Amino acid sequence: MTETELVQALCDSAEVPEGGVLAVERPGLPTLLVCNVDGTFHVVDDLCSHGASSLAEGRLIGCEIECALHKGRFDVTTGRATRRPSKKPITSYDCVVRDGHVFLVNSSEGETA
Repeated sequence: MTETELVQALCDSAEVPEGGVLAVERPGLPTLLVCNVDGTFHVVDDLCSHGASSLAEGRLIGCEIECALHKGRFDVTTGRATRRPSKKPITSYDCVVRDGHVFLVNSSEGETA
């Protein structure tokens, strides 16, 4: 991976402890959710596809983020909806940790499961 593939730093990795999440706003991007699952970082859209609620207000359970509004869940590794009432996936994005920062990796628009 070359440095030109890194789009921008989203946050310091220390800002997101294991089992934690952080909503990040950057110009030109939707609000993103950085998740730390056992030391591995994942980035997904922060907006729940079911109830238009911030997923940062929910809780991370293993690799699933639970929406605080209706308790629907999404797999943060893929964006796939895993628990009703959520049915539609959220977008997941490639990321990498370099020099203590979580970077979004250049890919098309992100992927949905």
